[in-house]
Amino acid sequence: MKNYLTLILAIAFFAPALAQDDMSVPLIEVEGYSERKIAPDEANFQINLEEKAMKVPDAVQVLNKKTERLAQALKKAKIQDYKLIADNYSVNVNRIYRSGSSKDSGYVARQTLRVVTSSKNEDLQKIVEAIQNAGDMSYNLSFQVSETTEKSLQDEMLREALKDAERKAKLISETLGIRSIQVHRVSLEAQPVTYPKMEMMRAQADGAAAPPMLNPDDQRLQKRVVVKYTY
Repeated sequence: MKNYLTLILAIAFFAPALAQDDMSVPLIEVEGYSERKIAPDEANFQINLEEKAMKVPDAVQVLNKKTERLAQALKKAKIQDYKLIADNYSVNVNRIYRSGSSKDSGYVARQTLRVVTSSKNEDLQKIVEAIQNAGDMSYNLSFQVSETTEKSLQDEMLREALKDAERKAKLISETLGIRSIQVHRVSLEAQPVTYPKMEMMRAQADGAAAPPMLNPDDQRLQKRVVVKYTY
């Protein structure tokens, strides 16, 4: 805790000095960008489960049964190369608000399940059918770039963004007749990945026909840097 407070005080002390330093030296400030269009390589089915009961064990038990039914349905369908991930588990008081007052009525248990697989998996339709066979569940299907693929591109994209900033700074200096420049400060800013729209569906237990699969669009991965040059 002491070290944490020391760090905060150090930042508070040096921040005004850094700002004053930038104002006291001539600077060229540029932004460098790198962008890639890449096909999503991961399909993510997100299933949100919820169960209400007067007692916590009852709500949890039903929730666990739903999870087990889904796991068994996926196994029965003999789906290849997928991961069933459970997270965001919570149990809260079921508080009902009416006419300006509240009343507690048992508990509500929630659980998020994710079925993650390759976007090119030939068993995508089987996953939809397995969710349908597991019961009455709402789910979102999204296609995205996997964390592994994104990390593999980070260094190369950062290099491209820095080169882009350098090119812009040289163009400015040459146009204005500035003889030489050198790097003063570099700031990295993470850019979000632009995901395609998610398709929200509801799988019914009555064996309704599965909806058609989506054809995901390419996604844009971006890297942005801010570089300040002195001259």
